[in-house]
Amino acid sequence: MGVIREKYNDHFLKALARLNESQRKAVEAIEGPVLVIAGPGTGKTQILAARIGKILLDTDTQPHHILCLTYTDAGAVAMRKRLFDFIGPEAYRVHIYTFHAFCNDIIQENLDYFGKLELEAISDLERMSVLRQLIDQFEVNHPLKRYHGDVYYEIGRLQQLFSVMKREDWSPEYIDKKIDEFINLIRDCDADSVYYKEYKYTKKYRDREVGSLKPAFITLKDRLEKLRAAAYEFPKYQQMMREMGRYDYDDMILWILHAFKTDEQFLLNYQERYLYVLVDEYQDTSGSQNELVQLLMNYWDQPNIFVVGDDDQSIFRFQGANVQNMEEYHARYAHDLCRVMLTDNYRSTQPILDVAKVLIDHNTERIHLPGLSKTLFAQNETNLPIQPEIRAYPTPFYEFAAITDEISRQIAQGILPQDIAVIYKEHRSGEALAHYFQLKGIPIQTKRKVNILKDPFGQKLITLLRYLALESESPYTGDPLLFEIMHYDFYHIASIDIAKLSVEVNAYNYQHKEKTSIRARICELAAQTQSSLFDTESHQQIKLLSQHLEYWIKGAYNWTIQNLFERMIGEGGILAYILKSPDKTWLMQVLTSLFSFLKEESGKKPDLKLKEFVLLLDLLQENDLSLELNQYIFNQQGVNFLTCHGSKGLEFDYVYLIGATKNVWEKKRKNQSGYQMPDTVFSSLPHASEEEELRRLFYVALTRAKKQVWISFAQQNEQGKVLEPTVFIGEILAGTDLQIQDQQIAESVLSYFFALQFSATESPSLGLIDEQYVSSLLEGYVLNLTHLNNYLDCPLKFYFQNLIRVPKGKNDTLTFGSAVHSALHKLFLSLKNNDNQFHSLKHFMDDFYWYMRRNREAFTAEQFKRRMEYGDQILPAYYQHYIHTWEKAVLTEYTIKNVEVDGVPIKGVLDKIEFKGKDVNVVDYKTGSYAKAKAKFKRPDEMDSLGGDYWRQAVFYKLLVDHDRTTTWQVVSAEFDFVESEEGNYFKEKMVITPEDLTLVKAQIKNTYSRIMNHEFTVGCGKAECIWCTFVSANFTE
Repeated sequence: MGVIREKYNDHFLKALARLNESQRKAVEAIEGPVLVIAGPGTGKTQILAARIGKILLDTDTQPHHILCLTYTDAGAVAMRKRLFDFIGPEAYRVHIYTFHAFCNDIIQENLDYFGKLELEAISDLERMSVLRQLIDQFEVNHPLKRYHGDVYYEIGRLQQLFSVMKREDWSPEYIDKKIDEFINLIRDCDADSVYYKEYKYTKKYRDREVGSLKPAFITLKDRLEKLRAAAYEFPKYQQMMREMGRYDYDDMILWILHAFKTDEQFLLNYQERYLYVLVDEYQDTSGSQNELVQLLMNYWDQPNIFVVGDDDQSIFRFQGANVQNMEEYHARYAHDLCRVMLTDNYRSTQPILDVAKVLIDHNTERIHLPGLSKTLFAQNETNLPIQPEIRAYPTPFYEFAAITDEISRQIAQGILPQDIAVIYKEHRSGEALAHYFQLKGIPIQTKRKVNILKDPFGQKLITLLRYLALESESPYTGDPLLFEIMHYDFYHIASIDIAKLSVEVNAYNYQHKEKTSIRARICELAAQTQSSLFDTESHQQIKLLSQHLEYWIKGAYNWTIQNLFERMIGEGGILAYILKSPDKTWLMQVLTSLFSFLKEESGKKPDLKLKEFVLLLDLLQENDLSLELNQYIFNQQGVNFLTCHGSKGLEFDYVYLIGATKNVWEKKRKNQSGYQMPDTVFSSLPHASEEEELRRLFYVALTRAKKQVWISFAQQNEQGKVLEPTVFIGEILAGTDLQIQDQQIAESVLSYFFALQFSATESPSLGLIDEQYVSSLLEGYVLNLTHLNNYLDCPLKFYFQNLIRVPKGKNDTLTFGSAVHSALHKLFLSLKNNDNQFHSLKHFMDDFYWYMRRNREAFTAEQFKRRMEYGDQILPAYYQHYIHTWEKAVLTEYTIKNVEVDGVPIKGVLDKIEFKGKDVNVVDYKTGSYAKAKAKFKRPDEMDSLGGDYWRQAVFYKLLVDHDRTTTWQVVSAEFDFVESEEGNYFKEKMVITPEDLTLVKAQIKNTYSRIMNHEFTVGCGKAECIWCTFVSANFTE
């Protein structure tokens, strides 16, 4: 370890030496409050990571006493990656979170305190249902009550308002007060006010005197009264959520804020834990997030808080971001504040920075501090005097064809595709251009949100479920759906054979009084040894499909819905089809997303029937709700396609900012769907905020470019309607010498792209592993015991079950075991609130029953009855056997993370830890047979070089605890406690771990982690009983 630390110390010191003067000032200001205003390309992530390293180097602070809060998951991953480069494995011990992840961690650490065990995250469908109920309860004269048209019109507006109230921690009373303040402000405003012209007459008009209120004031007042009424519905909405046992993610931060404000000792625990706090992207924090940071810091007169942000890059106001947080921070700590302005830009050329400055200087909603200059200076070694270009094309087709042709030529000249980015405001612009790239064969990489309810493959799966539901409820009525299903490419049935079958059925029904159906006919034909239909090559596929459908329809009455879906995918050839498809990555994502929704809904209603699930899907579509999924096209050697928001934090040599027209930018900035807010709720300039937000977005897109940026727009749409360039182009033209360049496109290029649109494309063939998708899944990967055991058992098992996560329903055996674990966890938690006494046997059994009912969807009716009876047999006996001898100095369900062993990040959850001073005994409950488990305790030998899973588990837990720098505990033993007795005897297997055990498991951990990160999954274990080896042999062997 000393050698590793010395290696990284040397590396870190060299990185420190490369910092410029301003960066060094920020990094070395370890004590007290610091504000860093970091313009684009000035090394923000670098100084955050460097400052953490500096704290660890210069003080005796342990990594887990440093808290770093970031705005996005990607930001947290990037931060830890950069920190690892500086300080090595200790980066895993620094607490780096998004705000939501931080709040969730606090809740998970204090479940007994928060009492949130029985709450679940609300789904979009449930939220819509709650809001409908809320609207139904409006009184007759309620300002938001509607009697005709869309009576539930307020749903979207209420949802948006309630979300803002949570993010800003606003009460109805606060909004009420701000409405009155705003109304009075306008009523009393004089001619110098920004509101005077809009709401008061500036000259006499008919019988209206100068200074009297315009009708616009009455309109505004009516709108604000609707806001007032809506705000006072918020407590009712929250109460309805609690009554149905639901919460949303915005609630988590409110729970923590409430706990911090009302429980001084609880707050003190976290104030003392974190000696240093760093906040990234501070300009994007919401009111509640900012309040959370301030509560953590209130313990000290001069808190060690370090915030980094750039008001000019605040582009998430729609998510609650608020620029004024930076000014308030500056005012709060003004006396002791170390202020640093980073102006050396290591990304872009000076011409790009100058154009960006001309644009952003039009904003008035910026941080105003004495002596602050925000002019950026290019320090890019390849600082070229090439001016950005603004290009005009006749139509979008011309724009897309010309850009595709130009980028194609750039790549041919040696420019790497991954160094080029196409940036746009709206996805549809990117999708249109991406189509031309695909036709031309130019590789791309992109991400976009897709509604899987409208995805072709998602619709096929839903149609199949719909057919099974229809046929199980009303037999032989689903022929239109079956006709469609038979054409699906995963069934390999020739279209001509389906046509013949349909003709045959129709002819029969025409000639006979007693009707038949496609389902009935293929059942009959499948039972025959030979028929004219089955002379075709696809007869076996039709027969197989018929057999599967009949099996599944019958199964709809006998299996859980999760089990039905799992069998439909596995046995019906759909999974094999996916894994052979060149689009396997996307198809698997669609499949798992739909299955996750099914599991979520069946978890809420354990007896959920197939028909009810299909109705839920229909409700989603009827109410324009989505099952959203991020679609990735991975190609590390591809041109980047990004939205302006998605480009934040990234950089590219060459940037094309396309579709810069007024109808794309300005026309959509006014959001009329939400309630009008009084300007008094924010202290910043509200009139300009929407336009200024868009200007910041344009600024962010411009400053992604290192060497060159091209801004383009079309002068007409494809129907001949004139399009205007965005106002931001006008501002750039007015402040620079740039001019619009009308683009001429060669006739040959246009002809080529016209023809190309009608040509077919051939998808590339991929192997079993999509390397780039796997790399994205392994970003920030942390090894746990289950993954280790599964990989050692069979790499294919790990790949399918733990990495790509093939859909798998809840298992009745595993769920029963989890119910026992949950009841035991709550039993030991009761010691805290019950005078160090265990609660009663009845209470213990009630906890077991609660978990079983909560997860009822994992069982058929018979399985549930049998498992409940079995629990009634074994648990009271186990309780009575140990109730007087159990250790009481314990922790249960203890999570350990941010731990590394020989450079490998690991994590885990321990069932129970028993204490004798700093020595601990780790206990793991087992609900299986002790006799059958004996082999799993064996250490490695000549017959089994890997050793048993339980032996490895014991050693893994010791490594986990002993390497956790947040405690000084030492594991002296690991114990496996078997809950079920055998012939009246109870068994506990206690293991003492030897140094040799530690060496062996460390080697297994390092080797497994290395092989996982190297994507070594294609070779299985070869065991005859391995389902994944069998699956691959059957479907992928040439």
